[in-house]
Amino acid sequence: MTMDKSLRVRKGSSGARGVLSRAERITKLKEQERWQDGRSPLGLPKVRVQKLAMKKKVKKVEGAEGAAAKPAAGAKKK
Repeated sequence: MTMDKSLRVRKGSSGARGVLSRAERITKLKEQERWQDGRSPLGLPKVRVQKLAMKKKVKKVEGAEGAAAKPAAGAKKK
């Protein structure tokens, strides 16, 4: 029997997660020096997850180079 497309696991879907596991939260708290040894792992404080934002690339066109790359407005296409 075949599996429905909506139920398949996609390889690229493992992007940025908004939720950390308990162990990941404890390591973040240790890095921030907010974790005390011997403390219960239940009821942990919230830990902010920073998301990476992609910056848009800006193309800069300089005088002669930009004019040579683009055809003139009145030029005919072959």
